[in-house]
Amino acid sequence: MTLSVTITIPRHKVRELIGPKGQVIRAITTETQAQVKVDDDGNVRITAPDEAAKDAAIAKVQEAVADPEIGRVYDGTVVKVVTFGAFVNFWGNRDGLVHISELSDTRVNQVTDVVREGDRVRVKVIGFDQRGKVKLSIKAAENA
Repeated sequence: MTLSVTITIPRHKVRELIGPKGQVIRAITTETQAQVKVDDDGNVRITAPDEAAKDAAIAKVQEAVADPEIGRVYDGTVVKVVTFGAFVNFWGNRDGLVHISELSDTRVNQVTDVVREGDRVRVKVIGFDQRGKVKLSIKAAENA
């Protein structure tokens, strides 16, 4: 017996659900054993072998298109270190920037004094820049 359900996501989130080269939607299919198809209007059709797979696929789709919440703390992984901060993957395929001033309560001379690529860190969403990119803080997460 297969179960089928259609949910709708905002049209501007279709690209996020698909991901680069189909990476996000393929991962959902692999992890949940459900087939996930999305059209340009935001209609997402999920076909699953059982209730558990259907529910898991729905949850993964909603997570992939949800927006991070300001003030919420997430676990993440440092994916890139640059002179002005560190990029952290903190939620599915979401990355955000921890500016060097948000790494520690004390002054930081070099980003690599505090974090390196691959490090697991707790980060707090402190806002969004003018382009909608996520701004993160390690020091705020430690004080939360």
